[in-house]
Amino acid sequence: MRQPRVVVVGSANMDLVATAPALPRPGETVLGTDFVMVPGGKGANQAIAATRAGAHCSFVGAIGSDSFGVTLRARITAAGVDTSQLRVTYGTSGVALVMVNAEGENAIVVTPGANASLTTLTEPELALVRDADVLVAQLEIPVETVTEAAVTARAAGTRVVLNAAPAVPLPPELFAAVDLLVVNENEAQAYTGRGREDPYALLDLVPRAVLTLGSEGAWYGDRDGTAVHLPAVPVETVDSTAAGDAFTAALAVAWGEGRDLVDAVRWAGAAGAACVRRLGASVSLPGRAEIDELYPHTP
Repeated sequence: MRQPRVVVVGSANMDLVATAPALPRPGETVLGTDFVMVPGGKGANQAIAATRAGAHCSFVGAIGSDSFGVTLRARITAAGVDTSQLRVTYGTSGVALVMVNAEGENAIVVTPGANASLTTLTEPELALVRDADVLVAQLEIPVETVTEAAVTARAAGTRVVLNAAPAVPLPPELFAAVDLLVVNENEAQAYTGRGREDPYALLDLVPRAVLTLGSEGAWYGDRDGTAVHLPAVPVETVDSTAAGDAFTAALAVAWGEGRDLVDAVRWAGAAGAACVRRLGASVSLPGRAEIDELYPHTP
């Protein structure tokens, strides 16, 4: 099986993760149980996840000139990701404050920092996009930049996977360039007004879509008439923080390898299940062997 070339355009953050028995309510202070500081951000997570899942992956993003930026570059590079087009901008890196309760549910506040400076792409960055098999993008960087990357990819014949998170208003030209949309229930509700009760509404926006349903698995549909619900692999959830990133990255890798998309979604589900068994974002992203081990247990 050939190794796909995946380019991820997106955010890089330092995740400050605290665990506690329960998430605090407004005005409440709760006593935590643990704290870790790990690289994160949807872009960096998906780049690391794609590499671990078997792709040759390049990451296009921006980090700050602070100590967090130094650590982010070192960790992303150490994971095997090509960071030759990872920019350094003066100022702070992106930071995510993550709180996780005993059930693995989380609440997150993200400050974009250097990610907000990624307002346009350079020619070397666009060349990476043109040469890739699959482009993966999210929405923690300016939408204009995501649109530029997607339109460039579409013109070059590169497949475009958009994880449209967090939900923000998107221009028609971005939807027109997307080959496969990945959203959760809240994002589907934001984009279509229908949510999980009518996932087919996503196909009014794009030709193929995946609706992730957490512990209930995922729905895949396309305009050719395919529509299927794929149950999740049953595992004990410790932290769901990066499960969506593991899922999206594995889906892009599997599609880039030439797998049928229904099978690719099933394999991606195994990646998401493997991810939730550990605490943290980038440190919990599974390798290919772990995904393959869980894959046969998909219901």
